[in-house]
Amino acid sequence: MSSSPFAAHFPALRSGFSFLDNAAGAQVPSHTIEAISQFLSGGSCNVGMPYPASVRATEVKAQARAATAEFLHCLPEEVMLGTSATALTFQLGRAFSRLFQPGDEVVISELEHESNASPWRALEAQGAVVKVWRARWPEGRLEPADLRPLLSPRTRLVAVTAAANSVGTMPDVAAAAELAHSVGAWVIVDAVHASPHQLPDVKAWGADFAVFSPYKVFGPHLGCMYVRHELLPRLPADKLWFVPDDSPQKFEPGTANHEGLAGWLGSLRYVREVLGDGQSGRAGLEQAFRRIESLERPLLESTLERLLSHERVKLYGIPEPKGRAATFCFNVRGASPRGVAEHLARNGVGVAAGHYYATLAMQALTLMPEGAVRVSLLHYNTREDVDRLFSALDSLP
Repeated sequence: MSSSPFAAHFPALRSGFSFLDNAAGAQVPSHTIEAISQFLSGGSCNVGMPYPASVRATEVKAQARAATAEFLHCLPEEVMLGTSATALTFQLGRAFSRLFQPGDEVVISELEHESNASPWRALEAQGAVVKVWRARWPEGRLEPADLRPLLSPRTRLVAVTAAANSVGTMPDVAAAAELAHSVGAWVIVDAVHASPHQLPDVKAWGADFAVFSPYKVFGPHLGCMYVRHELLPRLPADKLWFVPDDSPQKFEPGTANHEGLAGWLGSLRYVREVLGDGQSGRAGLEQAFRRIESLERPLLESTLERLLSHERVKLYGIPEPKGRAATFCFNVRGASPRGVAEHLARNGVGVAAGHYYATLAMQALTLMPEGAVRVSLLHYNTREDVDRLFSALDSLP
């Protein structure tokens, strides 16, 4: 049995396995599982009809949109609900392909997950110029001063992560947005990796667009996208003809995953009830994320210290707690990343190995194609999990 005080809420944690690959997807609480089961037990159908099951589906979708808006700190009509953050971002990229002209410029940071890079590089096929905002290595810091010279009157978009899924860097998104807006460019923020650690705030960031994935925030496999309301009518979309141009449904083709949306509402109930002291609204989320920070901080500090002092480990990323999430990218001398992950799995510890779709960062670190090991912690992890990790590392041949 897990020693985590959260095992009572997370069935998977009761197995005794140490889930340290949370950047690939968080475990889900009973609140989520029960919400999905209850929704499906009441009848699976589509929205908009007057019979009870359809009324419930309609309500769930509206509630999920409103709750996601509260999570992002925006308006419900600025929220698009989809299958994944990647799919939504590619839809946005297709819209931009009809707006951008040859010679228009896009800047992407070197810390981006490919879902916030490939859609913009695809614009090169029609003449867009893509520039890379290089990080400062080996720490992987993104300095706004390095973004400034990349901007010009032709810059249309700046893509930046709120937390790197590779080395854990948490850049100054608001500073990047201010610079981008000074030349009239839009900003898209990838909040996928940041969202389980730091409550998103598209207003504070100055974002024009943002994406995140509920399955990283203790929820089902879904994607959510924010589009600033004034911009929505201006964006072309592959949509049904009768869907209004100013409706978020223009980026929601097909039938929604209603049971997933019900589960996401269950995940948010867990966040508020268990971590947020039962407070409602945005205030409950803010309280919950203060609790999350207090739980993650000691684990971040101790894990970072132990990795930095381990004689066989080479850590990539910021070597102090400030400015980073509890995500650690490293290699072990004398062992391949995959070999390390396989050894850890045999010892009851799950971690990632490879490039985890952060190919720009891995190329900058000259780690392609094998990549590196990644350990990513969340609030439900324990010192016991970390001790098991290091015991397994120490037993590597």
